[in-house]
Amino acid sequence: MRPLAFILLLPFLMIGTSPAFAQVDPTSSDISVTISPEIEARARALGRTLRCVVCQNQSIEESDAELAADMRALVREELSSGSTEAEVTALMRDRYGDYVLLKPPVQGNTLVLWFAPLIAIFLGLIWFISLKRKRQSVPVEALSDEERERLEALRQS
Repeated sequence: MRPLAFILLLPFLMIGTSPAFAQVDPTSSDISVTISPEIEARARALGRTLRCVVCQNQSIEESDAELAADMRALVREELSSGSTEAEVTALMRDRYGDYVLLKPPVQGNTLVLWFAPLIAIFLGLIWFISLKRKRQSVPVEALSDEERERLEALRQS
């Protein structure tokens, strides 16, 4: 029975060693051109401001996704060909939209993104203050004579 269980579980044990699960170095670039350390530093700094469009809120420098590797290679290629950081950012925005920027600009279509947290906090404060006032405005009923006597008896014992 044990050899059968081992044979059935063997594919699951080998999943971690499969080449499909190999780690990708997120800082490596796929371009074969050797670039200077200055351009590499500029590319890394720019890569930290660009979002991987596959991952959840990771920069292209942090991401392991294949698309992030392609984006890193494109950034390095453009910088090595003489483009400025602003031109590369504009290229990435044209290609992927404003979502590619980790800090999107304040404009009409991103106003909700920028101001929704502030509006939520403001509405929460208004709700809290109104709830507090409502609790304070509830009239407290006076104790009856019988309840006062019981209260005094409890205090003395």
